[in-house]
Amino acid sequence: MSHASYELKAEARERVGKGSSRELRRNGFIPAVIYGDKQAPMSITLNTNEVTKRIHAGGFMTTVATIDVNGQKIQVLPKDYQLDPVRDFTMHVDFLRVSADSEVTVDVPVHFINEEKSGIKIGGVLNIVRHTVEMLVPANDIPEFITVDLDGFKIGDSIHISHVTLPKGAQPTITDRDFTIATIVAPAAGVSEDEEEAAAPTE
Repeated sequence: MSHASYELKAEARERVGKGSSRELRRNGFIPAVIYGDKQAPMSITLNTNEVTKRIHAGGFMTTVATIDVNGQKIQVLPKDYQLDPVRDFTMHVDFLRVSADSEVTVDVPVHFINEEKSGIKIGGVLNIVRHTVEMLVPANDIPEFITVDLDGFKIGDSIHISHVTLPKGAQPTITDRDFTIATIVAPAAGVSEDEEEAAAPTE
C-alpha cells in the first residue's frame, strides 16, 4: 500500500549555526534534525541530491525511512522540509523518530473513483473541499491515499468522511464532526455548452 521504505546515510553534525549550514549546502549536504520519541533532538547532515530525489519521487511525507547515522539506524518519518524557492533544492528537513508502535499524524491524499457513476456524468462538477485529510495512523502502516467512491452521489450531494472506508488503524484527527471532503455541484454557468455556442456572436 505505502511506498517502499528507504535508507539515507547521514553524519551527526557537531557545528550548528548559519555559517556551517551555508558551508554544508555549498558542499552538497543539508542540515536536518531528528526529534521526538522522548529523546533529545539530533542534528545531522544528509546528501542534498538523495533527499531531493526522494521528495520528487512522491510519498515523501508518508513513507517511513531509516537514517543511518554513523552506523546507528533510526526509523523516522519526514515531518517538514524547506525547498529553496529559487533553485528547487532541499534546504532543511525535520524528521520525527518513530517505532513500530508509534502513531503519527500525516496528511493523507484523497483519491476519487467512479466519477462516471455519479452526478458528474450528467455535467455535475466535483468540488473538492479537502485534497488531503489529516489522520492519525500507525507509523509502520501509513496509507498512501484514501479512496472516495463517488458511485451514486448526485448533483447537490456532499460527501462526508463517514462515507469513506478508512484504512485499518487510520483515524481522522477531526473527531467532533462529520466533515465534508467534496461536494458535487451544478455546472457553474448554469448554461449547457450548446446554448452557449448558440449565444456566441458569429464571426
